[in-house]
Amino acid sequence: MSDSIFIADGRRRPGRDRFVGTDEARGPWDPRALHGGAPAALIAAAFERLGPGTELRIARLAFEFLRPIPLAPLTLRTRIVRPGRRVQELAAELLADDQPIVRAGALRVQAVPQAAAEAAPASASAGAPMPPPSSGRPVRFALSGSSDASFAASAMEMRWLSDPQAPGPGKVWMRLRHPLLPDEPPTSLTRLVAAADFGNGVSAALPFDRFLFINADLTIHLQRQPQGEWIGLDAQTLLSSAGSGLAESVLHDEHGPLGRAFQTLVVQER
Repeated sequence: MSDSIFIADGRRRPGRDRFVGTDEARGPWDPRALHGGAPAALIAAAFERLGPGTELRIARLAFEFLRPIPLAPLTLRTRIVRPGRRVQELAAELLADDQPIVRAGALRVQAVPQAAAEAAPASASAGAPMPPPSSGRPVRFALSGSSDASFAASAMEMRWLSDPQAPGPGKVWMRLRHPLLPDEPPTSLTRLVAAADFGNGVSAALPFDRFLFINADLTIHLQRQPQGEWIGLDAQTLLSSAGSGLAESVLHDEHGPLGRAFQTLVVQER
């Protein structure tokens, strides 16, 4: 088993890198395609490194999954769209065979001053924390029960606070078992992005064996920066007849809630 989720494919350069996913990046719907959380975390890591402006806080991340992400060489391009001392807009494209497969953006902003945070009323707090990871039940999350490596089954350690087999809202703690790249430990932000893409699976409202409910995007809003290895999801899926599906997750670390993730779902029968 590989000890990383991606490997670098050639010399890495600022603003343009090449990577290949390992078996640890595979998704649940097609063994030839990656789980969306793996490239999303890779892009988030690139945004964190992109300068100037690394002292600003990433407050919003958005990913559009344009087509299945192949288990093949990928090119990642990043740039600062709007520079600034207080607000920056970042953009990225992930390409396979020169075709865009993921487009992403981020908003980096100046941190809230301590005096302003202390002056905010108690009602502005994010809410109650989830029970700790030690309260959860370890589960190997594989749709088919396969022992093969994948992003959900082997790259991610899970501690469930709800029943993973029961349809409806779910609660789970997750942490990455492997680095995104060899010898590069994941940051707390990349851990959060990797976990956030699981909301539609954690809160599955439909049986996996009868329906596909693939997310076409992922948007994350952060109230504060994550801390530590464990990321918690308190997720629910909402479906509307002749409309669209939406998965919404309240994101936690061991200090409490810190943001929300939203996924637009493409739902169809198998």
